Amino acid sequence: MPKKIPMRQCLGCREMKPKPELLRVVRSPEGEVSLDTRGKKPGRGAYVCPNADCLRRAVKSRALSRALETQIPDEVMERLAAALEAGQDG
Repeated sequence: MPKKIPMRQCLGCREMKPKPELLRVVRSPEGEVSLDTRGKKPGRGAYVCPNADCLRRAVKSRALSRALETQIPDEVMERLAAALEAGQDG
């Protein structure tokens, strides 16, 4: 029997995609928002496609703030965008 692949919805384009194809943005229990490239950090997570356009749309529509249940400062968003472009853990 084939293993079930978990699906998640991108907050930017609203498409359902396999979890490994998406990037996870996480709010830690301490309230820090960062990019979770491995998908293992503890805390509340939200998913976006690995492109800056989806991240921008998720921020503009406030979907990311709603999903993480916190206000996200501009400097954190800039750090997330830079980490996304660099392909690094933020």
